[in-house]
Amino acid sequence: MAVLLWLAGVYLRIPILVAPPLAPFIGDELALSQAVSGALTTLPILMLAIGAMPGSLSISRIGPRNTLALAMVVMVIGSAGRSLAPDALTLMLTSAVMGLGVAMMQPALPALLPRWLESKNLALGSAIYMNGLLMGEFIGAGITLPVLMPIMENSWRATLLAWSLPALLVTAALFLPKRDLSPPSQRAAWLPDWKNPLTLKLGLLLGVSASLFFGVNAYMGALLEQRGELENLTEALFWYNFAQVFASLLMLKMARYWVGRKAPMIVMLICSLLGTLGTLVFTGWWAIASATLMSFTAGIMLIMIVALPPLLVPANETGRLSAGNFLIGYSIAFAIPMLGGLVSDWSGDIRHAIAAMLAYAVLVSPLAIKLNLERQ
Repeated sequence: MAVLLWLAGVYLRIPILVAPPLAPFIGDELALSQAVSGALTTLPILMLAIGAMPGSLSISRIGPRNTLALAMVVMVIGSAGRSLAPDALTLMLTSAVMGLGVAMMQPALPALLPRWLESKNLALGSAIYMNGLLMGEFIGAGITLPVLMPIMENSWRATLLAWSLPALLVTAALFLPKRDLSPPSQRAAWLPDWKNPLTLKLGLLLGVSASLFFGVNAYMGALLEQRGELENLTEALFWYNFAQVFASLLMLKMARYWVGRKAPMIVMLICSLLGTLGTLVFTGWWAIASATLMSFTAGIMLIMIVALPPLLVPANETGRLSAGNFLIGYSIAFAIPMLGGLVSDWSGDIRHAIAAMLAYAVLVSPLAIKLNLERQ
């Protein structure tokens, strides 16, 4: 079960993050504009928010295991479909389908944990699939060009297929464990419970972690170029993304001690804010080290937040609480960096884009202190 959870977690990110390294090759062949090339990454992130509700509905109707399997098939259809795209429109449509599949996977995994694991192992189960997610970020961004592309004879289409099709094997293997072979006998509610304060609070805090990570990742090149340090971009992105791998490995050890406690979350939130501030204030390698600190602590905070729903609400409520959190969190992860980009376009200073994300994080931070982490 642990292996299946980890592999499913990997496919929460690989289909999205293979796009940036392949974008130049796709853009050259299909004559894409910079905006469309960027949308190969930003559109799936937007779909992570939009697709959370279909995922919750599916969980309530056919159960979390069947939803996860269905979502992975949808993801494969969209991801592999990109390799066959003859033009930009088809590429965008298949990218949206891929993003929808990934979005439906997100609430299915925490909803599946109470059916596969004992309550004492829920935090560890969350850490396992989140380790896969964060490893998927690094694998997709780091292995595609130096390893897989040469094997695929430098064909971006074949590379997309090579990343996509093995997910079908994972999908089939989901039905090997004995538990949860049938959907629940009663249909559970699937719309987010907006009266539950956890829906909004956890979603807003998830937005802090996601917007800081994706936003700084997106603007790192522009920031270094503005400072005349563009030669450091490769190393900066490597350590920035690799920090999340360290975060996930640490949480495999510490999840059972940290998840469900406010103090570790508050510490990681403060460190994330300080790291983001250091990225703005410092230059050179101090700025890169600050960004890496932010990535590391934001990754830990992400795992802590995503792991909470199975611990705080009954199993039949986990799917819709997670879906509500993802809907809010990834809407913010798309909107706040976009707003920051508009501010920086107006001011001519890319630091203002990161400052906008930092301002949002500071405004939301008091919610971490007021969280009620008692099981409902």
